[in-house]
Amino acid sequence: MGVRVGPLQRDEGWFTSLYAAEYEHIVRYGLRRLADRDASAELAQEVFVVAWRRRAEVPERNLPWLYGVARRLLANQWRSRRAAPDLLSITDVDLERLAGSSGADTSVGVADIRTALANLNDLDQEILRLVGWEELTVSEAAKVLGCTGATAAVRLHRARRRLAEAMSDRPATTRRSPVLMTIREDL
Repeated sequence: MGVRVGPLQRDEGWFTSLYAAEYEHIVRYGLRRLADRDASAELAQEVFVVAWRRRAEVPERNLPWLYGVARRLLANQWRSRRAAPDLLSITDVDLERLAGSSGADTSVGVADIRTALANLNDLDQEILRLVGWEELTVSEAAKVLGCTGATAAVRLHRARRRLAEAMSDRPATTRRSPVLMTIREDL
């Protein structure tokens, strides 16, 4: 008789290590989509309640799965409370004031990017956030969005193109103008 290997042990120790490793990632995901740290911490708690309840379904590479749960929870909240003043779009969030935000969020040009993002549809915004801010691969973003890797790659390509177009629509004072060089023949 051989030794039978069962499924991964998904006990309190597993959950505690998952929580410790991914909690701040989920909070930052929420901060980029919600009005304040309290709301994003509440979202993170809900995500981990789902993770505990569905622990047998959590894949080994769990962060994209957790982002997918957070995305669906937010979608449910937005559908049920469309006019809620505590939920803001990405263009309304003051990223520079968020405690613990990554350096990418507070760099020069964030206001231009937020303005350009506001001109994109929700799906374009989400794929760009997942790949750019959450630093997921295209295949991981596809899992979050519930589509194939090829579909996510096409969506990302199109979203990047639309973002570049939206960025080029900024007023001329904020755009860099090309430098023209002349050749002097009198030298």
